[in-house]
Amino acid sequence: MARRRRYSEEAFGPTIEALMAEAGVTYRELAARTGLSAGYLNHLVHGNRPVPSNDVVKTLADALGVEPEHFREFRIRVITDRLEAMPELVDRLFRRFSA
Repeated sequence: MARRRRYSEEAFGPTIEALMAEAGVTYRELAARTGLSAGYLNHLVHGNRPVPSNDVVKTLADALGVEPEHFREFRIRVITDRLEAMPELVDRLFRRFSA
């Protein structure tokens, strides 16, 4: 069996879809595990809804057997939250990346 990468490099929807396929889980089964509707999950997978709140991402991660950090969008939010608390670092990074 191939070993799963710790972090997904794909967007949220394809990552959910891949994890569902890997676990052999249907939308209805995932809905039952999470308390979310199967229709909503389908919209997330196909990109018709924005990435949900971190609480929902955590719920999905638990149901799919991964850490929330598995999702790229969750990692981006964590970094963004920390950067907002460090404006001096934002300025240094901006200068470095804009050169």
